[in-house]
Amino acid sequence: MQQRVVITGMGIWSCIGEDVKAVEQSLRLGRSGIGADPRRTEYGYQSPLTGIVPVPDLSHEGLRRSQRMCLSEAGRYAYMAVKQALEQAPITDRHRVGLIVSNDSTACELAEVEDIMRLHHDSRRLGAGAVFRSLNSTVSMALASVFGIGGISLTVSAACAGGGHAVGLALSLIRSGQVDACIVVGAQEVGLHAYTSFDALGIFSQRADDPENASRPFDAARDGLVPSGGAACVILESAEHAAMGNRKPMATVRGYGFCTSPDIVTPSAESIFRCMSNAIQDADINPEQLSMIMSHATSTQDGDHAEADALLSLSLWLPKYTCGVGKPIGNPFVVSTKCLTGHECWMSGVSQVVYALIQMQGGFVAPHINLEQPEPAAARLNIPTKPTVTNIDYVLCNAFGFGGTNSSIIISKP
Repeated sequence: MQQRVVITGMGIWSCIGEDVKAVEQSLRLGRSGIGADPRRTEYGYQSPLTGIVPVPDLSHEGLRRSQRMCLSEAGRYAYMAVKQALEQAPITDRHRVGLIVSNDSTACELAEVEDIMRLHHDSRRLGAGAVFRSLNSTVSMALASVFGIGGISLTVSAACAGGGHAVGLALSLIRSGQVDACIVVGAQEVGLHAYTSFDALGIFSQRADDPENASRPFDAARDGLVPSGGAACVILESAEHAAMGNRKPMATVRGYGFCTSPDIVTPSAESIFRCMSNAIQDADINPEQLSMIMSHATSTQDGDHAEADALLSLSLWLPKYTCGVGKPIGNPFVVSTKCLTGHECWMSGVSQVVYALIQMQGGFVAPHINLEQPEPAAARLNIPTKPTVTNIDYVLCNAFGFGGTNSSIIISKP
């Protein structure tokens, strides 16, 4: 028999708040965390827009110098998010606790290494911490040591779908009984070097004179995404393990869906539909039970269009695609918090779950700002532009990435 898997803790460090309470206030008010960074223009970016994320000061956290040296920029954000989550869910015996991190780059640390080598032509100048900070697995490696993780620890590199896959892998490991609990983290750097390659693609919004209105998911006038970052964390446990530790579940993780699109760049509405349908089947729920869908919608032309088409097909159960779930899902709220945060990339699959949990617990749906004229498919979806007080029972969270990798997670009230 499969273990029931619950969420007992969460934490977040983002451009709209540095803890759950601050983030909830931003979500309720529709407050953006996006700004323009003039350093990006000076450096050669086409767009200076970014989520403004403060780098935490860890000097008073009681960490050894060697531990601080191994924490990259993304690792510092992640440390704060995990610390918050463990304060909510204080698991002390971590021998059968896993750690899965979504992270796909350490651009800033690698750039620092290259700068030092070009200047000094001497690798001894790099110091002992450089190799640890520059690995893709740097966050999981460092946090496993800091927090004494005894179970599996690894990094998922799956672009912007990585966070969803990390939650899904944790769900699978706990269901199977291989671990009792799993700390799941999404971490994304936002330093000067983090997004240069993405900027080269010309996919960032050019609304530098109006940062708060630049990220416009599903809006007909959208002109690109706004890069962002930080870290988010959720703690998953078997219901039995949580009960033994007197930790109160805040939600149940019901299902995980995934698939791969045929093209590494161009989004596929059919694949998105299939991914969501797989999650619904894995959750073993009736589709009409969904109260809210946390869309991936990043404010790009092709991505938003494909997802809106897939969501419309799911909500109306059009015969365009088939998957055998069998019922229309009715009229759930469709939310994209990226209008407030920008696209948090490697972090986004986990932050989606945190934002969903905050709204579920608070009994509200965050307003979708900057939606003045929805594109045709989105105009037929239930996208709230004002704060809405409502009961939320089941939420589907989408996270899709370059390479055609897609993930969907379904959570519900406990």
